[in-house]
Amino acid sequence: MGLRIVVAADAAGVDYKEAIKADLEADPRVDSVIDVGIAPGEATPYPHQGVAGARAIAEGRADRGIFVCGTGMGMAISANKVPGIRACTAHDSFSVERLIMSNNAQVLCLGERVIGQELARRLAREFLGYTFDPGSHSQANVELIEKYESELGADGASVPASC
Repeated sequence: MGLRIVVAADAAGVDYKEAIKADLEADPRVDSVIDVGIAPGEATPYPHQGVAGARAIAEGRADRGIFVCGTGMGMAISANKVPGIRACTAHDSFSVERLIMSNNAQVLCLGERVIGQELARRLAREFLGYTFDPGSHSQANVELIEKYESELGADGASVPASC
């Protein structure tokens, strides 16, 4: 069974999103691509798309996401507001590898104003090729992140003493 990928962008990232979406649709590792917007010519603030894409993953409709804005940072911040989501900006191959291998992240965020389109497309392809090993030493860190998230709750008001 192939991957289900959700893509998202704002006006500053829509061109790269469209190119990456076309690549994903032609990739044999991908069964489906969910596009939560925006379309070229639209202007919707990135938090809407970041949260919509992250919700698709959290709800089980997608396995991973690739979100694009001007820097990638706004999309990452927005996506990380959805419980259970680990999203991060990456602009080099090593960071993309570590997103999965060290952090079991589901969302790669890219910045259209930061890197060239061919590099963004390559990083998106690389992102699909990694699989987290739950037997690795990184599993303990992922579990701690998940524990903080569940114990802190939505308001983040208290840090659990057990962590």
